Amino acid sequence: MLARTGVLGDLDRLMHQLAHADGSTDSVIPADAWRDDEALYLQFDLPGMDRSTIELTTERHTLTLSAERPSPIPADARPVLTERPTGRFTRRLALADVLDTAATEAAYDNGVLTLRIPLAAHAKPRKIAISGGGPKQLTS
Repeated sequence: MLARTGVLGDLDRLMHQLAHADGSTDSVIPADAWRDDEALYLQFDLPGMDRSTIELTTERHTLTLSAERPSPIPADARPVLTERPTGRFTRRLALADVLDTAATEAAYDNGVLTLRIPLAAHAKPRKIAISGGGPKQLTS
């Protein structure tokens, strides 16, 4: 059997009950984001989720990530401890219009989903050539 005793066990149990007081199991999908001169990179933690349950869509500069983690507890079993969130998870992020979402690349490895969204050509830093010649006079 698994037992939690003492003040810390009681506090931990109370925090868990408060977090799930409305009966939901919604959790935020943790993410990191960074960019360079070529692309925006996003990483999402999706531990224990099968690749086949992960859905990525973009529509009108909104990225939507959905994934599902089923409960490992059989339907006929009596749960003793249930702290790991299960069910459907969704995360929406607003994307800038300087991204080329049609060219998004995604990879899932060891519970981490990594996206690379290239910058649109018009948004990439570029050098501007300066032509030669004498100084021009401004006319008034």
